[in-house]
Amino acid sequence: MGRDRAAGTAATGTTVDVGDATARYLLYGLLPSWFVPGLADWAMHRRTRIEDTAGTKESLIHTLMMAEVGVPIAFTLRYEVNPLLLSVQLAGAAAHEATALWDVRTAVRSEREVKPIEQHIHSFLEALPFGALSALMCLHADQVKSLLRGGQGDPDAWRLVARRRPLSPGYLAGIAAAVGACVALPYGEELLRCLRAARARKQGKRGKQLVGDDWARRQAA
Repeated sequence: MGRDRAAGTAATGTTVDVGDATARYLLYGLLPSWFVPGLADWAMHRRTRIEDTAGTKESLIHTLMMAEVGVPIAFTLRYEVNPLLLSVQLAGAAAHEATALWDVRTAVRSEREVKPIEQHIHSFLEALPFGALSALMCLHADQVKSLLRGGQGDPDAWRLVARRRPLSPGYLAGIAAAVGACVALPYGEELLRCLRAARARKQGKRGKQLVGDDWARRQAA
């Protein structure tokens, strides 16, 4: 499951492995940069009081979107890129884009104000999966060709194969910690806040109904 490797010559005359440089960009540049707009988007939801407007529905949509991106990323960090993994990545990117449209429509149809700055943040969150996937496909052009051929001739095309050069435990631990701190924790707090607000509204309506019923009984007596 080799990958095409290209080398270029820098201005200093040193040889640069383009494949390694692109891989480092994906691992240490593009992937960590996903956390910044993600946190900014959560802050915008909190600022516009999502729990009192779009509520639990939109928060659950956010959870779905994170899964659509997070699952392909987790697989890519653990397994070799092959037709199966590329299919998972392509499906995740397509589903994420469709869900992003659903998310904005849900927010706009509610009382929550989606400001221009939030829309701009969304543009980063939508572009990052496609940027990462396009770079990865360039790195593994042989696997893209194999996918287009349906994986013919490759016994490993449609099964998960552990990375031959595993990523360091330190890097994986760092990414896991960042996901916990910048994704799971804030968006978990958002969902909990929405659930509590929905429960409070339900109890408030029930209380008003009981008061109304009591008043009606007194009038009837």
